[in-house]
Amino acid sequence: MNEYSPLQRVAVRGPKAAFRSPSDIDREWQALRFHAAPSFDEALSEHEAFTSALKLAGAEVVNLGPSDALTLDSLYVRDALIVTARGLIACHMGRASRRGEPLANATELERRTGLKLLGEIKPPGTLEGGDVIRLDAYTMAVGIGPRTNHAGVDQLQALLGPNVAIHRVPLPAPDHPDDVFHLMSMISPLDVDLALVYAPLIPKPFSDWLSRHGIEQISVPDDEFPTMGCNVLATGPRQALMLSGLPKTQQLLEAHGVTVTTYAGNEISRKGEGGPTCLTLPLHRAAAPFL
Repeated sequence: MNEYSPLQRVAVRGPKAAFRSPSDIDREWQALRFHAAPSFDEALSEHEAFTSALKLAGAEVVNLGPSDALTLDSLYVRDALIVTARGLIACHMGRASRRGEPLANATELERRTGLKLLGEIKPPGTLEGGDVIRLDAYTMAVGIGPRTNHAGVDQLQALLGPNVAIHRVPLPAPDHPDDVFHLMSMISPLDVDLALVYAPLIPKPFSDWLSRHGIEQISVPDDEFPTMGCNVLATGPRQALMLSGLPKTQQLLEAHGVTVTTYAGNEISRKGEGGPTCLTLPLHRAAAPFL
């Protein structure tokens, strides 16, 4: 699977299951380093509009349920699992408070969709899905940073097999060790030959690697990167779902032939630092063979 073919099936977890109640939000948001406490009711409304946009783009939406193993961060379903043709890979999360998510999500997806668990990343390895991007069935890049380490990528390589080439990308250190900074924080593939990036943070070897694969890189304006301008979900080739309030990035995308749909995500995205790629786990994209 790649990151840009037409999205046909996708898993999400809404605030009702992830946030549970206003009192749970009040108890957890500071420890999890949210910027502010999300409004429960407004988050429900935002997420409903977000899932409606996914459906309008042609995707079947699988809504994951609650579990005692989850925190507010479980809203961001991308991180816990890697989807392959042979089954699911359960990540070993770099953030310890999220380590109940992978098996909770895998168990529910097996029950509801038939996807089996292929394997698990084990300590000392760490791996989070937000650090993984796939160009095609045999080529991926994985960020190495506070949430994903080399031992985790070694295990991922062993599970995927030798036919999959993994390019490792060193990530800059976040301001705080518990803050999130994934590879998908600085690159969003939009088509076979186009990616949105934040050029000041892209290492030259990674930029050169993208160029060798025929990918044009267009850079988010400096003033819109901190508000997740680079976190854009491709629902199809040059079809993008992104946060509202990023006019320069939207104009940049549209100038490159990208059709843009926006959603309001103050409660579900900006307060928890999780954009549309973080909120979604693609389960199937059309005309895109799985790994």
